[in-house]
Amino acid sequence: MLKDITLAEPILFGLAGWSGSGKTTLAEQLITLFAEARLKVGTIKHAHHEFDADVPGKDSWRHRKAGAVNVIVSSDMRTAQFTEHSETPAPDLQDLLARSQGLDIVLVEGFKRENVPKIEIWRQETGKPFLFPQDDQIKAVALPEKQGDVKLQQLDLNNPEQIAYFIVESGYFKRQG
Repeated sequence: MLKDITLAEPILFGLAGWSGSGKTTLAEQLITLFAEARLKVGTIKHAHHEFDADVPGKDSWRHRKAGAVNVIVSSDMRTAQFTEHSETPAPDLQDLLARSQGLDIVLVEGFKRENVPKIEIWRQETGKPFLFPQDDQIKAVALPEKQGDVKLQQLDLNNPEQIAYFIVESGYFKRQG
C-alpha cells in the first residue's frame, strides 16, 4: 500500500490506449490505491460518443430535455453539472482541468492526443499497434507481459501498485494558472 505520501504539487497523468486495453480497470485500481493513501484524486474521462449520465425521468433530465443548456444538481452529498455542447464547442482538456482544483492527483483517461504525460495501456488482444512511437508524452507502457520491442519503461499491468508508484515518483506535476 502507498503510505506516507506527501506531494509538493498536484500530479497530472494520463492513461492512454485503445478501446478494450484496460484503461478504465486500471484507473479504478489506481483511484482506490491513491484514495487509500489519503490523496484527493480527480478524473477526467473522454467519451468518443454521445453519452447520458443523467437518469431519464428525473428532474435534471427533464430540465435538459426541456431546453436548458446548463443544469446543476446539488445536495449535501454531491454536485453534478450537465452542459449541452450542441451549439458551442466542447471544453478542451485545459478547461476541464480548471474545474479540477484542490486535488492531489488528476488522472486523465482517454484524450490520447493531448500534451500530458501518459502511461500507455496495451494488450496484444486488441490487435492495435502501440501508441508510444507517435507520442513523446507516453513515459511508460503498462502491459500484461514484457515485450522485447518496447524501448520505454515497461510496467506490469497486473501490478497497479507498481504503476501508482511510477506516477507518484515521476515528477510530472500539474501546472496551475
